[in-house]
Amino acid sequence: MTKFLAPAALLALGALALTGCTDNNATASADGSIAVSASDDACTLATGTAAGGTLKFSVKNEGTKVNEFYLLAEDGLRIVGEVENIGPGVTRDLVVMAPEGSYFAACKPGMVGDGIRSPFTVTAAAAGQEVSADRAALQQTAADQYASYVKDQSQQLLAGTEDFAAAFAAGEEAEAKQLYPQVRMHWERIEPVAESFGDLDPILDAREADLEEGQEFTGWHRAEKDLWAPKGYTKMSQAQRQQIADGLVKHTTELVTRAQALEFTPDKLANGAKELLDEVATGKVTGEEEAFSHTDLWDFQANLEGAKIAYEDLAPLLEGTDDELDAQLKENFEKLQAQLDAYRVGEGFKYYDQLGTEQVQELAAGVDALSEPLSRLTAAVVK
Repeated sequence: MTKFLAPAALLALGALALTGCTDNNATASADGSIAVSASDDACTLATGTAAGGTLKFSVKNEGTKVNEFYLLAEDGLRIVGEVENIGPGVTRDLVVMAPEGSYFAACKPGMVGDGIRSPFTVTAAAAGQEVSADRAALQQTAADQYASYVKDQSQQLLAGTEDFAAAFAAGEEAEAKQLYPQVRMHWERIEPVAESFGDLDPILDAREADLEEGQEFTGWHRAEKDLWAPKGYTKMSQAQRQQIADGLVKHTTELVTRAQALEFTPDKLANGAKELLDEVATGKVTGEEEAFSHTDLWDFQANLEGAKIAYEDLAPLLEGTDDELDAQLKENFEKLQAQLDAYRVGEGFKYYDQLGTEQVQELAAGVDALSEPLSRLTAAVVK
């Protein structure tokens, strides 16, 4: 789950928030990528300016902590693109399509806090950046199809949230427990979209273990803890449950409104698919996401479905240009789905704490096998 400062807090930090740096005398790499050196205390870009169009950032972790890299919109909240889980010594690429405008580049050492940021400017697109009319039409079709999917899932998320909130507030725990993993699947299928709203995401989906000092524990996981109360926990009063329930509905309604206004591009679909697999690797496979309910496999399934939808919308762009990647992705999606199907129970799944160490390791290996070719999808579809 990604967290960034609200606009007011970002402005209050002023120049202190921009502790990253750029080497304005350096140039992009020979292949046109912008080199980024991410360390434990710095985020150094080879250049702070690039022409609009397809941008490729080559991010090397020079530090000792796992790192992340983001390109943020001018408000410092909306995520244009991100690459997560960059281990020490590892280089990973972020490919995005960015129009002319002002942005922030940000590294996030340790994958906590608000990141080390520096301004990044995208100028007018260089000549020759246009794609063929046929390919542009395929790209637009993919974007339109995915926008319809996000609209449908976000509306189902809101309807389900209203049902869950009503049951939770009324103390109908059996009903709320049944609804919890089912409704959250709508969130998990479009998680990159939800996370792009840096002010709403922490309110709705922050895990207790991820809370920073002074941050209130609200949203889905606050309700989860109350429903699957750990030993020594004091249950919320009806008034407290109502407050959590009202907040879930209020902020989900706002998320749906914002999601309807989003515009999608092929790079956002492909990067979003990869982010969903990253979510599985960092939260679901580890069992950290649903620490109280252990309904991680429902989330796992939803993340996989969301990634597959994005891939399938983009698949026509691979036909005749990268058939090998298309075949590999199709095969690895099917293999990972087969692994998950082995843990189905009725209409749901086994609880995650019922899986053994070897089973978890096998799932992690399946995620890794799919994640590698999926990381190449963005570059293949923005040509």
